Amino acid sequence: MDRELKCDFYFGNKIPGNIKAMNYQLLAGYQKSLKNIYLFGNFYWQKGSIGLIFKRYKHIIIDGELYNISNWLILILSKLLGKKTYCWTHGWYGRESRVKIIIKKIFFGLSYHIFLYGDYARELMIKEGFINEKLSCIYNSLDYDKQLMIRKKLNYLKIYNTHFKNENLNLIFIGRLTRSKRIDILLHALKKLKNQSQNFNLTLIGDGECKNKLISLSVQLGLIKNIWFYGACYNEEKLAELIYNADLCVSPGNVGLTAMHSMSYGTPVLTHNNYPYQMPEFEAIINEKTGIFFEYENYISLAEKIRYWFSLNLDRGLIRKNCYDVIDTKYNPHYQISLLKNVILNLN
Repeated sequence: MDRELKCDFYFGNKIPGNIKAMNYQLLAGYQKSLKNIYLFGNFYWQKGSIGLIFKRYKHIIIDGELYNISNWLILILSKLLGKKTYCWTHGWYGRESRVKIIIKKIFFGLSYHIFLYGDYARELMIKEGFINEKLSCIYNSLDYDKQLMIRKKLNYLKIYNTHFKNENLNLIFIGRLTRSKRIDILLHALKKLKNQSQNFNLTLIGDGECKNKLISLSVQLGLIKNIWFYGACYNEEKLAELIYNADLCVSPGNVGLTAMHSMSYGTPVLTHNNYPYQMPEFEAIINEKTGIFFEYENYISLAEKIRYWFSLNLDRGLIRKNCYDVIDTKYNPHYQISLLKNVILNLN
């Protein structure tokens, strides 16, 4: 966007959790940061954003944050001034209350166009009466070009056989070890499989507040010898090796960008099937081609789906290609910038 659309960028200071903010100075179009002033509950005002409406801009992209009161005013003023405002948003989840449906219809109805992270939200919004042509799926992406370069150099290595000193199939999870990721369900599923004489190795890449509890649970369930608490890793080459050489990525909670990361290096993904409580990236999982789904919060179902996936005896090379195709087709910044150009600059 910075290079090809010559955008000006204004960032708020609302950084969720302990996520490190990017270095905004790397962007030629970076203008300034805007201060978020919290009002009541989840509602806040973004100081300095309203004045931007009166500048030279003809096209304005905002996030689809309903709780940002200044976003509402930006949308209203844009209509009055004849400017085009775009929301880049999750849009619909499928679990909205009646009141929230009304509010969302008003909010998103004020925008000129809406960029959504997936087709699931798009279909829900069309059912709610939104015009098809007003909705575009922009999906999501990671550092695709870097990952593609790394991907081309990857080879099979016996990382897990060496570490675990066995020939078991290897499961992997990449992400924060938090309660919402429900790694405890995965451990109980592995215990059930072990009781059925089906042993798997599991590597957990990441740290978080649940790590010590998960270690204790692993010991309690008699699984600790088959679980590698790898810890946090920010070396992309090492992550690529770990993902590429795993047999299946399992994300019992919301899958999010874990799906992107895993498929970028050719490893299929297993996650839950309760879509209203998923992140948009679940759509990258094509059943029995790039992954599989289990019944939400049901460790017995998770155990059955792990067993079932491997019972299919699918060609690993074909599965790897299927994963690559999904990322290369839609989940990359080249697709995203092309879409932005087509919609905003009206290129067809």
